Amino acid sequence: MNKPLRRIAIFCGVLIFALLARTNYLQYVKADDLNTRDENRRVRIERYAHERGNIIVDGKSITGSTETKGSDFKYKRVWKNGPMWAPVTGYSSQAFGATQLENLEDGILTGNDDQLFFNRTMSMFTGEERTGGNVVTTLNGAAQKAAFEGLGNKKGAVAALDPQTGAILALASTPSYDPSSFAGNGQSDSKAWQTLKDDKDKPMLNRALRETYPPGSTFKVVTAAAALENGLYKDIDEDTKSPLPWRLPQTSQDLPNEGNIPCENASLRNALRFSCNTVFGKISDDLGNQKMIDEAGKFGFNKEIFTPVRADASVYPEDNRPQNAMAGIGQASNRATPLQMAMVASAVANDGKLMQPYMVAERKAPNLDVIYTHEKEEFSRPLSAENAQKLQEMMETVVKQGTGTNAQIPGVTVGGKTGTAQHGVKNSENPYAWFISYAKTDNGSPVAVAVVVEDSDATRDDISGGGLAAPIAKAVMKAVIDSEK
Repeated sequence: MNKPLRRIAIFCGVLIFALLARTNYLQYVKADDLNTRDENRRVRIERYAHERGNIIVDGKSITGSTETKGSDFKYKRVWKNGPMWAPVTGYSSQAFGATQLENLEDGILTGNDDQLFFNRTMSMFTGEERTGGNVVTTLNGAAQKAAFEGLGNKKGAVAALDPQTGAILALASTPSYDPSSFAGNGQSDSKAWQTLKDDKDKPMLNRALRETYPPGSTFKVVTAAAALENGLYKDIDEDTKSPLPWRLPQTSQDLPNEGNIPCENASLRNALRFSCNTVFGKISDDLGNQKMIDEAGKFGFNKEIFTPVRADASVYPEDNRPQNAMAGIGQASNRATPLQMAMVASAVANDGKLMQPYMVAERKAPNLDVIYTHEKEEFSRPLSAENAQKLQEMMETVVKQGTGTNAQIPGVTVGGKTGTAQHGVKNSENPYAWFISYAKTDNGSPVAVAVVVEDSDATRDDISGGGLAAPIAKAVMKAVIDSEK
């Protein structure tokens, strides 16, 4: 072979080798990456060619699938009472992706999860139409309805837990949205999406998990726990040696109490009953910033919580003495989600044991075989059983004789704590109304609740945790108790 032909042969060989290498690289190295690219429309067409599995509450689906008209995406997601359930499920849209359970459980719901390989294979042989698996939640439909309807046109959120297991029973946020309104990929879906994104009231914000508020006086439960756990006080009926007025450390400013209430040297029980700022501000200062951080951390502060949906971290900050005293009464830089404050009430109700919050009880294959069952998990022990029972006495006094009487349920023991948290520069805006509580039956506590009302039609003087938030908590607790009868 002459030299020019040999060069051409070598060059062609190099080209063939490069082609083979490129083909194998695409098929075996980049295949998964290419399959998941948004630009790969064939993958998206296949994704929506089958009915999506459902999210289940109380044994019934709260979601469904419907055929899409005028699109090569055959099926789209629909919700039953979408605005009520959106804070739980999130959304699944052909155009805008998915969030929350719809996103985190996507593999099961689409049927693409490795755990469903056998089902996919069998459908190929049987000729049955492929469908996704189901996700069974811990939610209590009656409690969710009570929470959503209780909030009504008020801006706010509710989180309810089973203290004994950590199961999330209700997760409501208002204003809300209907995920069905933009589940497709047409012009009407784009318009609905943009309207929601532009809404100044942020209906797509999950306030129960993703908004942090100053917890106000509800945080005094944590401060009381810190006092008991660190031995600052042992008897909840002994005088706390708290002067009135009490001056914030390193300042010339006295810490005020709300109204003419008996706070001088008040016992822990009466300080919580009347919500004495001076007593709990002094406790936080006596303990110091680090001990307060440590105790708040045991309740879940300064950590992201996964339910499996992520909740923003609540914050008890590193701070100077005067700010630490204010944080001890739930103000300053102290911030909490409703879920976090439900965890506080839950730990007290469960004799000091805090369980990991969760809302997926089971995953099921399309043939309804259970492929996953949640096992309850302890999160922490913020306080001893003895001290938890002392705090229960204090919180139950709040509901029997204090600021939380609107949460009373006939024949049921209820413990609670109100809160009215300052909002805006120099408290210039309407305050946040809080209430945290639990109910007890003969079998322990089946429910702990946190409610925050961020905004309402009430006048400023009428805004209080006991007036606005406690009735909502009562309705949620009653719904859970009634559903167990």
